[in-house]
Amino acid sequence: MADWKKTAFKAGLDALYFSGAHHMLAPFARGTGVIFTLHHVREASRRPFSPNRILEVTPDFLDAVIERVRTHDVDIVSIEEAYRRLTTPGEHNRFVVFTFDDGYRDNLEIAHPILKKHEVPFTVYVTSGYVGGGGELWWRALEEVIARQDHIGAVIEGRTRYFDTRTLAEKEAVFREIYWWLRSIDEDVLRAFVRDLAERYRVDMDDMARCALMTWDEIRRLAADPLVTIGAHTANHYALAKLDRDRALSEMRAGAAAIAAELGVMPEHFAYPYGDPASAGSRDFALAAEAGFKTAVTTRKGMLFPEHEEHLMALPRVSLNGDYQAIRYLDLFLSGTPFAVFNGFRRLDVA
Repeated sequence: MADWKKTAFKAGLDALYFSGAHHMLAPFARGTGVIFTLHHVREASRRPFSPNRILEVTPDFLDAVIERVRTHDVDIVSIEEAYRRLTTPGEHNRFVVFTFDDGYRDNLEIAHPILKKHEVPFTVYVTSGYVGGGGELWWRALEEVIARQDHIGAVIEGRTRYFDTRTLAEKEAVFREIYWWLRSIDEDVLRAFVRDLAERYRVDMDDMARCALMTWDEIRRLAADPLVTIGAHTANHYALAKLDRDRALSEMRAGAAAIAAELGVMPEHFAYPYGDPASAGSRDFALAAEAGFKTAVTTRKGMLFPEHEEHLMALPRVSLNGDYQAIRYLDLFLSGTPFAVFNGFRRLDVA
């Protein structure tokens, strides 16, 4: 998100919060529950250029989030219990689910001790092909190339382009332009582009992945805790909507089968890579059902409502975003009001 957009969005959130409007709207907006999305839990980066910091929260913030959630009239439950509540008639208390995407080592080393201290159940959606460092964390590689260079060159849409990346503003602008172009193109072309860029500017993507991602032994250690659910997140973290039907279904099934082979249990819950409307749509929701999952989560912003019982393959989530590490934003998120406004007070977004 461009700085001016982020500033405007924060201003809107602050207006909701300090006006008290979220208290008035909460009874209509908060729904039956919310699923939180996280990726990394680690100390804040000191590097000024850190465009992927949105995927990181600090250990202190996670600890504070859990304590704050417990002051609200909500239960913290597993994704399986969320499924049960969504599909079982009757009165249920509102609930919160914590989920982590991809399978990063800090989920085990940093997040797990905090969550275990508070006896909080949580889900880790594992990209099977990433385990042990086999994945291509292309968004991190792009950041690292730009961080190290004052100038970069790349072939974009058949034309060689050169970018100045000396200043922080230049680096951020170039990252945004290339990142969102990559998100719009074919998945195989995307991966080839970033591999070439990393090789030319001597960024070791393999080492980056090995350092960041859990091994199967580490995932087994995590899975041994009854608080932990291991979910599936495809084999290779492709945006499924950009793949043909058979390949998208294969990605889902292969990711789940690899987890089952290593852990001895077939995962029943799934997260779409990226999870936005451009990356997962109605066709992919149907494929997740065909693959046999009980639930599948997106990153479409929103709360859970009783109507989601009929749309278990398109559950919304709310990101605990590294740019919004303040408890007032958490209170707003729990009220549901930002998403009610954002979604035009529509409860469902399943197209």
